[in-house]
Amino acid sequence: MTPHSEVSINGFEDIVPVLTNGVNSATNGHSNGTETVSNGTNGASNGTSFGPKVHKERSRYLEAAPLDSEFDLICAGFGPASLAVAIAMNDAIANGQNLLPDGSVPKVLFLEKQAAFAWHAGMLLPGAKMQISFIKDLATLRDPRSEFTFLNYVHRNNRLIDFTNLDTFLPARAEFEDYLRWCSSFFDHVVHYNNEVVSITPVDAEIGSVKSFAVKARNGKTGHLQIFRSRHVLIAAGGQPSMPKSLPVKHPRVIHSSQFATYAPRILQTSSAPYRVAVIGAGQSAAEIFNTVHSQFPNSKTYMIMRQEFLRPSDDSPFVNGIFDPDFVDKIYARSAASRDGFINEVRATNYGVVRLNLIEHLYNTMYEQKRTIGHDETKWPHRILSGRDIASVDDMGDCLEIRVQQIHDVTIDGFVDYNDEELLEVDLVVAATGYKRTAHVDMLKDTWNLLPKTISTRKGNSYSKPVNGWNVDTEQGERKLAVGRDYKIKFNPGTIADDAGIWLQGCCEGTHGLSDTLLSVLATRSGEIVNNIFKQ
Repeated sequence: MTPHSEVSINGFEDIVPVLTNGVNSATNGHSNGTETVSNGTNGASNGTSFGPKVHKERSRYLEAAPLDSEFDLICAGFGPASLAVAIAMNDAIANGQNLLPDGSVPKVLFLEKQAAFAWHAGMLLPGAKMQISFIKDLATLRDPRSEFTFLNYVHRNNRLIDFTNLDTFLPARAEFEDYLRWCSSFFDHVVHYNNEVVSITPVDAEIGSVKSFAVKARNGKTGHLQIFRSRHVLIAAGGQPSMPKSLPVKHPRVIHSSQFATYAPRILQTSSAPYRVAVIGAGQSAAEIFNTVHSQFPNSKTYMIMRQEFLRPSDDSPFVNGIFDPDFVDKIYARSAASRDGFINEVRATNYGVVRLNLIEHLYNTMYEQKRTIGHDETKWPHRILSGRDIASVDDMGDCLEIRVQQIHDVTIDGFVDYNDEELLEVDLVVAATGYKRTAHVDMLKDTWNLLPKTISTRKGNSYSKPVNGWNVDTEQGERKLAVGRDYKIKFNPGTIADDAGIWLQGCCEGTHGLSDTLLSVLATRSGEIVNNIFKQ
């Protein structure tokens, strides 16, 4: 149940490419504020290019409010988590619920730093399919009758029978991304794109219980700062790319896997060119990109560099998949911090550093064919998996990068390196498929730290691999604990926040709520719970 897509490993010539290849000139990303996901043509076609479908829907229930209003809810970020909340609010009102005591429609605003709605645009690889059932969309598990189910999306787009004939629960990744954009179009009038939330400050905290928060956002185009005010705030900022310290910062030839389909075409421009690409990582994203590059660029040299000794398969068997059920959140949250930490480490093979078995088998076959046709000397192979390796250094050579790779066991206890086993690789592009950090909310909430309860320093207590007990932050009055309840609401000191105000976190609570927290699996159910909690339903 990895969060990425399953990539077709056969018939790439029949699949619309994402990368440019000298014939295509379409790119995948944002241009002038408009998302332009590439659907370019291959060299054998007539040159016709197909862009993403533009959806123009509008919710009949959520209304735009003046920006100087005191909002009932502001969401920092407008990815799938916040979109699911918008849908849950829409459905609640459509079903006759009064979310506010006077029966009026809540004033809601979504602030998103991207120029338009996009979901993992950099990983929309050729042939990519979803790895979870379309039933785990943004609405079905909460209410199968919702207007926002995936099946209603294909129905509204006149493809229901055709999709049924595919006989699959796993739609193309590009189609699911289009479903999400279709859903998002209903709420464009309450979303402010190009606005990144930089801070959330309690209003009048010094004179009593806080009844509202000032949300400061920076416009990505102008740099202008604007402050909005809301009684409730939901932070769903998503993950921030995690890059190895050995890689140069902001180098044009070094990108994160989340940028691959959008930025790689700037370097990989011709399908027949002998590009050299290094992919760092051992998970699904790394394997997909490694496979995509040597499939789309037959004259390329590709290196997959990883600390693990071998690629490990993901476990998505039915019993194991139960950890992604909405009800399982209750079980994991009820555990002690030590128990949660141990459990999350135990089930990492469902989501981290693992690859779908069919892709592993395909890559193994590729390695075998090279051994059969070229010989046992792997240094002569065009496509290599360098396992048990680490990157010692990266040097800019002008027209390329030189990577110094060493076997991990070559570093002795004394810290000396056996340089005889080092290898130098010259590459045109480095792609770091090294995961994400999910800590943006901590600094965003800095102005609220003094309202958090005091805690014992983590430097004196247990150390966990995940924030299974929240995040400790340093203040002038000592360390404070930033933690959430089962309802995802931040636990401030009693009495500091009014009962009808608060801040909720989404997508960064894996340590307390389980592995499903960052995935699609629980969004439909969780969004309904959050809406009910915020509006006291």
